[in-house]
Formats: sequence, C-alpha cells, structure tokens
Amino acid sequence: MQEKILVTGGAGFIGTHTVIELVQAGHQVVVVDNLVNSSRKSLEVVERITGVEIPFYEADIRDTDTLRDIFKHEEPTGVIHFAGLKAVGESTRIPLAYYDNNIAGTVSLLKAMEENNCKNIIFSSSATVYGDPHTVPILEDFPLSATNPYGRTKLMLEEILTDIHKADSEWNVVLLRYFNPIGAHESGDLGENPNGIPNNLLPYVTQVAVGKLEQVQVFGDDYDTEDGTGVRDYIHVVDLAKGHVAALKKLQKGSGLNVYNLGTGKGYSVLEIIQNMEKAVGRPIPYRIVERRPGDIAACYSDPAKAKEELGWEAGLGITEMCEDAWRWQSKHPNGFED
Repeated sequence: MQEKILVTGGAGFIGTHTVIELVQAGHQVVVVDNLVNSSRKSLEVVERITGVEIPFYEADIRDTDTLRDIFKHEEPTGVIHFAGLKAVGESTRIPLAYYDNNIAGTVSLLKAMEENNCKNIIFSSSATVYGDPHTVPILEDFPLSATNPYGRTKLMLEEILTDIHKADSEWNVVLLRYFNPIGAHESGDLGENPNGIPNNLLPYVTQVAVGKLEQVQVFGDDYDTEDGTGVRDYIHVVDLAKGHVAALKKLQKGSGLNVYNLGTGKGYSVLEIIQNMEKAVGRPIPYRIVERRPGDIAACYSDPAKAKEELGWEAGLGITEMCEDAWRWQSKHPNGFED
C-alpha cells in the first residue's frame, strides 16, 4: 500500500539511502532536514537516481510551529525519524547540544505528530543503548545502559516512545537499533559526507586514503579483543535502508511497539576495517594508535535473528562491498557534494 512517509534527517547519510528504498518500494516521501550535517545536493542526487521529485523542507525539528504546518500541509501517515546529532566522542564534549537536539527535537516532533493524528513512527535508535554488553552477540532483550550522552539520548527516546505507546495504544512504534552503517550507494554518487573532520571511522579512513587527512587515529589497542582494537558490527547502509522498508510493512499492520537489531551479526575490529579498506584502495593506509576515547567499549555486535524472523529482513552485503562502495564514493567525490 502506498503511504506518504515524512522522513526527518532525510538529507543525511542513512536518510537519503532510505528515501531511495522507500520511493522504489512505491511510497511517497517528504523530507525535513536542517542541513546542519547534510547537504541539499544529496537530495538532488536522490531525485536523479529515483527519477522522482522529493518535497523538501529545510527546518529544525525543535521548531514545533513549523512542523505543525508541514504536517497539516502534507498529511503524512507515518514518520521515519533520523534527525539528530550522532557522534559518541562529540557527545561527551558537548552533552547539552545532544540533549537539546535529540531529546527536545524528538519531543517537538511527537507533539506535532499527535496534534495531526499521525501516530506511526520508526525511530532511528542505536546499539549504544546496550552500553557495555555482558556478552556478544547482543539480543534485543539485553539490559539497557548507555555509557555516553549520545547513547543516553537514544535510550531516553526509546523510553519516551514506549511511554507514549503505553498511554495510547493507537501509537505504532518500531525501534530500530542500528549497529555501524558504512558503505555508499553503488552509483558512487551518494555516500557519507560529514561536515568538518569525520567523527565516524569509515569516512575518516576514506579521507586519509584520498589524501584529505594525514593518518587514521585508532583509539586504543588494549581492549580485550583479538588484536586489541574495538570490534563493531558494520552494516552496509543500503541493507540498513531496506530494513526500514521492511519495518514500515510491520508498522502498517498496526503492530504496537516492536524493537529490532539491524546488524550483520559479525564483528570487525578497527584494524580489520583498515585492512579491508586497503584492499579496496590498493595501497596502505597510515594509522597510529592513540588513547582510548571516553565512552567507548571493547566489542559490540548483534544477533539479528529477530528481524529476519519477524520482518523477513537480513543484511546481504559483506565487508568487501561496504569498503569498495565507500571508496567508490570517496574517490569519485573527494570533497563530497562540493565536487
């Protein structure tokens, strides 16, 4: 069934790839983004890839009045909510900005949704809500306990959305706990394009490979992992985007409150990521070991079986495609969307 879906943060890395998958699945899409960490040009690429014009509103989700107007005008049936700040390290330095953007922004969005009787939401949560897990792989029913302000904003928002559903069963909520999205669109024209120095590993590695940055900083090599560097579950952004389309089908059935891990179920260390990127690039990538970052943990990877069983979704692309696609994007567009 075709629905009109409002996508917050829809000009960002995961947002743009999800918009493509939504359009290709036959949905109408409206995008709201304040362009703080994204570019209007990314949506132009989406329009070129899909052949569909995407209605776009440059707005901050903390501006409830503007959101109300958008909901009244567009009348979406559901929301996929990506908008927010998203870097663990940065969140420990500027926690207030994270609580303001992520918590206050989402509350503002939920108010506008409720006033316009739009009670279907897919929320972009994160594996950081599991904190430092007692074991891996991680299941959805593991204890929740974030170790940094970014993770705490995601955990608080999960709790807020759970409370809203408990108070009003008309709300349908899907909480998607992502692991680490990397890769890029196969065209090489759409990928992660952080403003300033990247906060996430893969864009940092690709910017070193393309010569924009001098060397990769590896935060700690004394973790309890095989090579001492942090292990994470990396997932191709296109697989992640397809997970949202699968979750939307669940949402449309009036399914109440559901939680899913979206990951591959495999863990790769920082050094393994660098080695796989070296294969994609065809040359060594310089790195140096530096101090651990506050809030980081040793290992974090998912058990994605529940998403496979209930959504019919699983990741299909491996680490080779993730690195090759990320490199295709970065080498084709060394300055991101400014090229």
